[in-house]
Amino acid sequence: MKKLILLVAAVFTVSFAQAQGGIKLGLKAGANLASFSGEDADDAKNKFGFHVGGFLDYGISEMVSIRPEVLYSMKGAKYKEDGDEGSFNLNYIDVPVLVRINADQLFFEFGPTLSFLVKSEAEMGDFKVDMGDAMKKTDFGYAAGLGYNFTEKVGLGLRYNGGLSNIFEDEDNGKLRNSVFMLSLAYTIK
Repeated sequence: MKKLILLVAAVFTVSFAQAQGGIKLGLKAGANLASFSGEDADDAKNKFGFHVGGFLDYGISEMVSIRPEVLYSMKGAKYKEDGDEGSFNLNYIDVPVLVRINADQLFFEFGPTLSFLVKSEAEMGDFKVDMGDAMKKTDFGYAAGLGYNFTEKVGLGLRYNGGLSNIFEDEDNGKLRNSVFMLSLAYTIK
């Protein structure tokens, strides 16, 4: 009986989503302005990167949709130590699941983000060190942003992604969280 109720609820939910706003598929890319926050972030400076990926947009109503995304995203920070400049280069696969509120051409979005580390290195001059063993492989955080849809297919968004957990496996290495502003251009395919 429980399985039947769940099946009916799932069919009803999918039918409702398709009737209200449908399912849209799209691509997005843009620039990241990344740094760190947290106890040991005093010397962290902004670092530019990029992000690229895709999204699904499930219309729940005329004004509200659920928008899961998958993005390749460059994060990290620059720093200065003993007069030498260096950087932490952290590349993630970000999977935010956002609630999106549409008000005419403006939109607002918020929700949780789960990120999977794919590359991590510390760099100072010509010297590079793989930081893989010292870093957590996942990062949990939140996202909040706003934007403007120029047409039904093209939009521009500004979002803040904040990490909630330390990026290091061992807190003796430091207490840092990811902090990223993202400027994105999105194109809806379908």
